[in-house]
Amino acid sequence: MVGARVEAARRPGRPGTDTPAVPGEESILQRGLEAFAELGYDRASARELARRLGVSHNFINDRYGSKAAFWRAVVGWALEAQLARLPQMDPSLDDAECLQRFITGFYRSAAHTPLIGRILVDEFSGDSERLDYLYERFIAPTMQLIVPGIERLVASGRMASIPMDVLFFAVIPPISGMVEGALARRLGRPEPVSSERLTATAESLAAIVVNGLLATGAAHRG
Repeated sequence: MVGARVEAARRPGRPGTDTPAVPGEESILQRGLEAFAELGYDRASARELARRLGVSHNFINDRYGSKAAFWRAVVGWALEAQLARLPQMDPSLDDAECLQRFITGFYRSAAHTPLIGRILVDEFSGDSERLDYLYERFIAPTMQLIVPGIERLVASGRMASIPMDVLFFAVIPPISGMVEGALARRLGRPEPVSSERLTATAESLAAIVVNGLLATGAAHRG
């Protein structure tokens, strides 16, 4: 009877008495982030995820409900931390300076958290519920932070008017330069890459992107 009561008290996802302890939640999410960044969603089977997490094969379904729900938990956890690191838009600053600071901060964050960047780059290529989730939780909120200042720059003639999709692809996809280390090495980026070098790369990339956005003459000619 005592053993039965112990089993009944066990929560879903908890190991039996003869299995190793389940890692802490943050460790689980971090390992999940590493797995999805390396394998992509489709190749990250439930069995492989369980192996990398060091849990039983039914842990993900018991704890999160499904692999898709676990992916949302992992990516949501990582994105919330990413958004929290972005610089606040300071209304006392010039709009062009605000844009520069924001994009620089965005690229710096991507440089030092490449795993979530790899997931984003991978998911942008397909139409899925995961892309819907990314759009609602990450893309739309990020764009909403910079759009008002951009509208003022356009209204003042300091920036050409460009469609929202063009603006997005001008600002967001360059994070691949922060996360695709293997290609960057082939293009001449030295190894090992120091934190200072990553920051300098993020700042250089941001300057190129912002200068391009503010080059109104070139944009109008295009």
